[in-house]
Amino acid sequence: MALRHQLGAFMRIITGDCVEEMARLASGSVDLVFADPPYNLQLGGDLHRPDGSEVQAVNEAWDRFDSFEAYDRFTRSWLEQARRILKPDGALWVIGSYHNIFRVGAAIQDLGFWILNDIIWLKANPMPNFKGTRFTNAHETLIWAARSRQSRPTFAYQAMKALNEGVQMRSDWWLPICSGAERVKVDGHKAHPTQKPEGLLARVLLATTRAGDTVIDPFAGTGTTGAVARRLGREFIGIEKEARYARIAQARIDAVTPLSAKELEVTESARAERRIPFGALVEAGRLQPGAMLVCPRRRFRARVRADGSLALDSGRTGSIHQVGAAVQGLPSCNGWTFWHVEERGALVPIDALRAELRQRA
Repeated sequence: MALRHQLGAFMRIITGDCVEEMARLASGSVDLVFADPPYNLQLGGDLHRPDGSEVQAVNEAWDRFDSFEAYDRFTRSWLEQARRILKPDGALWVIGSYHNIFRVGAAIQDLGFWILNDIIWLKANPMPNFKGTRFTNAHETLIWAARSRQSRPTFAYQAMKALNEGVQMRSDWWLPICSGAERVKVDGHKAHPTQKPEGLLARVLLATTRAGDTVIDPFAGTGTTGAVARRLGREFIGIEKEARYARIAQARIDAVTPLSAKELEVTESARAERRIPFGALVEAGRLQPGAMLVCPRRRFRARVRADGSLALDSGRTGSIHQVGAAVQGLPSCNGWTFWHVEERGALVPIDALRAELRQRA
């Protein structure tokens, strides 16, 4: 079954082999690949809790491989297709456990991806190690990689900072596992043994995609990535080999109500905002030639010139950044936050004047 290139408002689960179905997509047509591949857990025997009840473990055929070599061939096959369909500035996310993530990571690097981060998902409520034979597995690892070293992938730095109460987001994410009402069930039983929490996918998609971007999940499962993508206004293609999971995923995605454009607004990074040079403040009359700028402690002063440059009493001239660096004896300076103007007895950073001009533009 051929997949169309024009993905406008596309939101669909495809039943089939991920390598074959990705091969039908055009090269450079996808913004982000999120993959939750088989972990190759190599489990042996049933697992029981101390009370004798059986733990629903991952023992399906799709997670079993004859050897590490077979798993590696499978991994390289889907990663090759994933890299081919990514746009030049596209990116890849892969999640895994100690069983597979190191093998996947090596393949990612071998195929030309450029690893940006490894994220540790610390599970707030991990399943204990019932046998007591090793440490409780309380985390999984996510690899975030650009298509190549030259790629410039999306990263909503300021939005992640806002999500983290104004502090730079770290690479260890403390989030609960999927449980309760979020867990998809059929006849009272878990529909899928490895369903990921929507909060994890929401953070990934908010951080590394924009509204309208196309996201593909080659191992869609019960459709967590698709449900989050639909809610966040991203276009989505999911590929799922197991027909029963595909049906569940499509119904789950169809039931999601997308957020409005207003609700999808996030804190933009400074690089995403319209560039306004300091000289524009002079041209707009917000600062007059001859106006005096001072540093926060009023230790240094500089005069605004008609061309938007600054001048010191010593005769030194330059941009707001150059002059700010010079008076402090530093190699660089953010002049927008260093220089202030006095208005009504209070010091106002010139960055606030720039913000005013942006709002009027």
